[in-house]
Amino acid sequence: MNPLPIEIAGAILFAIALLHTFSTRIFEHLAHTRPAHAGIWHLLGEVEVVFGFWAMILIIVMMIMNGKEAATTYLDQQSFTEPLFVFAIMVIAGSRPILQIAMLSVESIARLMPWPDGKAFYFVTLSFVPLLGSFITEPAAMTLAGLILLHRYYSRNISTPVKYATLGVLFVNISIGGTMTSFAAPPVLMVAAKWEWDTTFMLMTFGWKAAIAVIINAFAVTLLFQRELSDIKGEDHANRENVPGLVTAIHLGFLIGVVVFAHYPPVFMGLLLFFLGFAHAYERYQDRLILREGLMVAFFLAGLVVLGGQQKWWLQPALSGMDSTALFFGATLLTAVTDNAALTYLGSLLENTSGEFRYSLVAGAVTGGGLTVIANAPNPAGFSILKGSFQDQAIQPLGLLAAALPPTVVAILAFQLL
Repeated sequence: MNPLPIEIAGAILFAIALLHTFSTRIFEHLAHTRPAHAGIWHLLGEVEVVFGFWAMILIIVMMIMNGKEAATTYLDQQSFTEPLFVFAIMVIAGSRPILQIAMLSVESIARLMPWPDGKAFYFVTLSFVPLLGSFITEPAAMTLAGLILLHRYYSRNISTPVKYATLGVLFVNISIGGTMTSFAAPPVLMVAAKWEWDTTFMLMTFGWKAAIAVIINAFAVTLLFQRELSDIKGEDHANRENVPGLVTAIHLGFLIGVVVFAHYPPVFMGLLLFFLGFAHAYERYQDRLILREGLMVAFFLAGLVVLGGQQKWWLQPALSGMDSTALFFGATLLTAVTDNAALTYLGSLLENTSGEFRYSLVAGAVTGGGLTVIANAPNPAGFSILKGSFQDQAIQPLGLLAAALPPTVVAILAFQLL
């Protein structure tokens, strides 16, 4: 079946958007060398803007080629639940009461370990929090882990190798750490209902393998940089204003409510609006809410949804033509340049697939979820939270790729050999 002209245009624009994500430093350089238009160059230099910008171009091209009605119909057919959910969960999970209880939990577990405080806290953050993502969803886990790492490590001028290695392990561990349940990882969620995968199946088939890989990755990076990590002292809590237990409980209630109704935008967006009102009423117990970061991430993911909807014509045949081993590695690589949830969704549309096909598709999709910022829906959240700590406030895509390769290899071995 030959692709339609608009599908070819969509694939070309998707490829341009990918190149743009690797070229954001060029636009930042233009912002400094051509100050007359520095604002627009800075805007185009924001990774979170890239896919939203090229999605807008796609809709304009669609209007020109097929008319306004075709473009608006196409938008109506896309699901923007995930971008909205990530926005809502980021804002709530990033509030001071939720962050404080998360940090206290990490500290409590870290005290049980016979390691220096900085080293133990780091290990628990990169292992316990990603696995927690199986219950509070991966976007919430990414938000909490990113903010914890920002407060405890990235804000203390740790070395660049530690920053990149930490980011690589974080992205990979979040991607695989949500596979112990059937509702927390976006690529699993796309197929769980159709293939009748419940939480018991996920835990027995994927979860225990993922947990082993998560712990190995966190342990390895902790040992690699243990000298630098051990020198980082814990925070002084003497000046920290304690948040009343009732306020924390209400925040947790909002967080749980958004997770429970993650597939119903009218409900979780309504909860978010109530949360914003409550946070304003008790703003003395709040830090700045990460509304801007959440909106930027939602814009990024919405753009990915719009552009990704035009890639079915080449992605589906590519998936259907592979055996189980080739599919696992193919899905791992394709995830790096698409979105792993979109990949598993397209695979779920194929009829009469075997159990081996389904396992390889999902295992490969989550394995490659840390290689790039677009590989897994929660990645832009961590990217947005931590990028200000890097040189020129930019995370280099090749640096992230290199840092994520070793933990990705561990995940490959876990899902292929265990």
